Amino acid sequence: MSAAFVTGGLSVWLWTQSSANWRAHQSAAYVAGVTLYDALQNGTAPPTGVTINPLPPAGQSLAALGQFRQIEGAASSSRITVIPISADITPQRAGAPLTLVIVSPDITYSVADLPNRDGQTAAETTGAVTRKFASFCSDPIVLGKMGDQPWVRIDGPSVWGCAASPSDWRLPAIILAVLTMGGLITVALNLPTDFTSFAHQLRNRRRVGGPSQYDATGPQELREIVTAVNTYLEVERDQLASRAAVLSGVSHDLGTPATRLRLRTALIPDACLRQKFENDIDAMTGIIESVLTYTNAEMNSEAPRRLSLTSLVDAIVADYQDVGRPVMLEQGKDVIVQGGRSIFMSRQGQGVVPPEQDIIVVARPVSLQRAITNLIENALKYGRRAHVLLHATAETATIVIEDEGTQTSAREIEALMDPFQRGDNTSTIEGHGLGLTIVATIAKLHGGSLAFEDSSRGVAARLEIQRN
Repeated sequence: MSAAFVTGGLSVWLWTQSSANWRAHQSAAYVAGVTLYDALQNGTAPPTGVTINPLPPAGQSLAALGQFRQIEGAASSSRITVIPISADITPQRAGAPLTLVIVSPDITYSVADLPNRDGQTAAETTGAVTRKFASFCSDPIVLGKMGDQPWVRIDGPSVWGCAASPSDWRLPAIILAVLTMGGLITVALNLPTDFTSFAHQLRNRRRVGGPSQYDATGPQELREIVTAVNTYLEVERDQLASRAAVLSGVSHDLGTPATRLRLRTALIPDACLRQKFENDIDAMTGIIESVLTYTNAEMNSEAPRRLSLTSLVDAIVADYQDVGRPVMLEQGKDVIVQGGRSIFMSRQGQGVVPPEQDIIVVARPVSLQRAITNLIENALKYGRRAHVLLHATAETATIVIEDEGTQTSAREIEALMDPFQRGDNTSTIEGHGLGLTIVATIAKLHGGSLAFEDSSRGVAARLEIQRN
C-alpha cells in the first residue's frame, strides 16, 4: 500500500510537471507570436529565437503562384495550411492583413479551433497560431506576407520546433498510474480471496487431512485469525489426545478385573446366573471399546488416500455373503450427467454414465469400511436382510443400505444418532448406542452426511461423501 501511494504520487507529479512545462512552452510561443506580428508590421526586431528573411526572387515567384511545395527545403508531399489574419482597424490607422503559410511534412493545422473573440487583435491571433505550432512536434516551413510586402521566411525552431518541446512524461505517468491502480485492485481483490481460501481450507481440513497448523500469512487481520485458529486446534488436539489416553487407560485398567471376574464367573455353579454375569462383563468392555472407536474417529488419525469405492463395497458385501449373511449388492441405474453449453449450441447436452463404472474417491478406507459395516449390521439387526446400492455423481458418492421388514421409521432412527441413544425395541439387541454416532462422524470427516428415509422395504440409510 505504501509503494502504491508513492508511485501514485510520482505519477501525479510527473503529470502536473509535464503539463506545467508544456503550458510554459506554449505561453512562450504565444508571446513570440505577438512580438512576431509587431516585427512584421513595424519592422522592429523579431523575438528571440526567431529569424525573418525575405525569400529569394525564385521563391517569391513560386509563392506568388501558390506553389509552396516547390520552395527550397519543402518536400513534394508536404501539407499546406494557409492562415489569413485580418488587419486591425482603428480610428487612428488601418493595418495590413497578414497571410501565413505553413508547409509541414506531416501535419495539416486546423484553423477552425483558433480563438476568435470580439476585440481580438491580429497580434493575439498570430500568437495563437505560433502557440499551435508549439503544441505539435513538427518542424514546418513558415512563410509570411504582410499586405503588399514581399514574402518572407520565418524560422523559429528554438521556439516552436521539436527540439524546443519539453520532455513529456504524461504517458509514462498514465502507465504508472494504471499499474499502481492495477496493483491496488489486485491487493483489494486478494484480501477477500485470502480469507475465503483460508475458510475453505479450515472447512475441509478434517475431510482432506489438513495440516496440524496453518501458516500465518496475508493481512494482519487474517494472521491474527490464523494464530487464534492454530491455538484452538492445538487445544482441541490436546483434549482429544487426553480423552483417548484416559479411555485407553481405563480400558487397560479394566482388563485385569474383567478377566478376574470372568474367571470367578466360571466358578458359579448356577448356569443362569453365570450367563447374566458374563453378559454384564461383555457389556462393560463393549462400551469402553465403542467409546474408544468414537474417540479415534474424532481424532481423525487416518490419512485419506485414493481408492476404489466400488471395490471396497464389493469386498464388504462378499465377506458377509461368505459367512451366509443375507446381504445383497443391488445393481445401480444409469447416471445422467448434464453437459456444458458450447458456442455452437445453447442447449445443454447430456451424457450417460453406466453403473458398472468404477467409482474413485479420496477417503479413509478403514473408517469408511467401519461406517458401512455398522450400517449393514444395523440393517441385519432390525430387519431380515440388507440391500446395498452404490451410485455417484461428479462431486459425491452415496452408499444406500436398505433393510427389509423393520418396524422402525426413518424419523425414529434419525433421533438415535446422538451418543448412547437407543430405541425402545432394542432391549433384546446387542449394542451401546454409539454405532450411528460413529457413522455420522465418519461421514462428516468425508465432507458428507448420514440420513435416513422410509422405503418400500423398510428404512434406507444414505451415507453420502465427497469424492475429492
